[in-house]
Amino acid sequence: MTLKFTRALWAWAGVLALTLLVVVPLGPVLRAVLTLGVLVTVATAWVVSGRSAARLAAAVGLASEMVLPPPGYRLPVVLVCGDGQRGLFSGASADRPAPHITAQACYIQVVEIEQLPLMVTGVLALRPDWAAQLCVMFVVNLGEHGDALGLAVRVRSFFDQITAARRRGVDLPLLQISYVPAARGAGPWFSWEEGGSAPRVREGATNCSLADWQREPSSTAEQAIRLQASVQVNSAGAWLQQHYRTVGAHVQSGRQAPGLAVAHAVTLIPPSSEHSPGNLWQQWLRDRAGLLGGHMPAADGLGPLPFPDALVPLLPINPRHTQRLRATAIAGWLLALAVLVALLSSAWQNTLLVRQVTDDLRRYDVATRPSVHRQPEFAQQAQALQTLQDDATRLHHHYRHGVPWALGLGLYRGEPLRLRVQALLDHQPALPMAPASPALVRLDSLALFGSGSAQLKPGSTKVLVNALVGIKAQSGWLILISGHTDATGTPEHNLPLSRARAAAVRDWMQRMGDIPASCFAVQGFGADQPVASNDTEGGRAANRRVDIRLVPEAGACALFAAEPGRQPQSHSATSNL
Repeated sequence: MTLKFTRALWAWAGVLALTLLVVVPLGPVLRAVLTLGVLVTVATAWVVSGRSAARLAAAVGLASEMVLPPPGYRLPVVLVCGDGQRGLFSGASADRPAPHITAQACYIQVVEIEQLPLMVTGVLALRPDWAAQLCVMFVVNLGEHGDALGLAVRVRSFFDQITAARRRGVDLPLLQISYVPAARGAGPWFSWEEGGSAPRVREGATNCSLADWQREPSSTAEQAIRLQASVQVNSAGAWLQQHYRTVGAHVQSGRQAPGLAVAHAVTLIPPSSEHSPGNLWQQWLRDRAGLLGGHMPAADGLGPLPFPDALVPLLPINPRHTQRLRATAIAGWLLALAVLVALLSSAWQNTLLVRQVTDDLRRYDVATRPSVHRQPEFAQQAQALQTLQDDATRLHHHYRHGVPWALGLGLYRGEPLRLRVQALLDHQPALPMAPASPALVRLDSLALFGSGSAQLKPGSTKVLVNALVGIKAQSGWLILISGHTDATGTPEHNLPLSRARAAAVRDWMQRMGDIPASCFAVQGFGADQPVASNDTEGGRAANRRVDIRLVPEAGACALFAAEPGRQPQSHSATSNL
């Protein structure tokens, strides 16, 4: 493919990749890294393709712009392969091919058959718009070959090279011609076109059948000469059928498509000293047409060979730019791939959206639905409601400002969810205010009791009154009173002492606050739950305490009143208020 189309495809692929990075939801860091990677890849491909095209053009001697016609040249450009190179391009050198320009076409020499794919790439590197004008002419000079096997190998090699060249996206119409040594040369071109069995005669504007060409002159001598030429042409056609066209048919049945050549043409040229003695053509004449096998005087060296300008109109120069069509097709496939990726991404993101909102609705339903085993908890209700409100805000933003690309492309499924969530929020009753949990009330045992005693001191009333005020503010909650000692003494002494002190505080509060006994739970932990180190006097003083906690569950007192045998300690162990 030409440099222009190669770079255009890379640029197009980069644009599609960057668009996908916008459509597909990615993290900012990953999106930045991938964007940089796309830009670096496109820039690298741009530079590498330019260098490759320049290297290929220089490799076939086409680095100079002066060796080719200008870019606006619109006649056929024929790459000439095979025999007769010196007779066709007498003024060109082997290391620097030069074109031969006629009124009908531009002929470019291909010195070696193996250079054909490289020559196609090199020409298109300098003249990208010539893709629809490029053609190939393969020459077989009947007087140069003495080995049938060698000729077959050469023809097969040519078909392999033109196959490789056509894989690069260029049609390369083929014209197969042969120069036939004859006593009277410089005749017209005789061509077998479109698989016809009889040749057509082409010379200048003349285009007629072989029979009409024989009858055309009024002179009997000229008619005899043309009859002899017709026999030679028919013999040449039969020879080609055996040694040349059969090879082409073999390749067509294997790796090529039908219609390989637009025409097979021959013309008569004077014999040359460069023609090998006993060549395949002479052998054919002796074996099949002994009347024409006599001696023909040979010219010194191979003279200039005629170019087949009369056959150029047969070449199907397609006004369509083949490489442009191929590049357009590739660009279309890239676009289709990008659209497919975008659709798959949008479908997946919509699936996630439906899944998330549906799960949020289900979680809210579970959080607000009471059951025989539990009452709805305020924190779970508030969290579930806030999640639904966030979902409603996001869906409403899509409704008002348009669906983002990541969810769009005709696959958006959020509108039914928006209506469902909004209807639920419109009928949602206001949640009760979350109760404020009171802080832990911690009382110093030395301020309430004497050392080793569970009797309240006369001066402890003020401390207990302050604690009672906080407890009365949350009337009806379960009151947990726990006693603690330091590590001094034995556990057998500390545990009953801590419980007795907690019970003393409970008795005072029940008596002074007129609180039902079922609202209290008393615990004694001894020295098992220290809040400081028992190795210091300050730590031991902190550990000698009475803690008062509240269970923030309405109806707790009634629950204990209904179940007088229930142990409150097990319930208090779950509270951390």
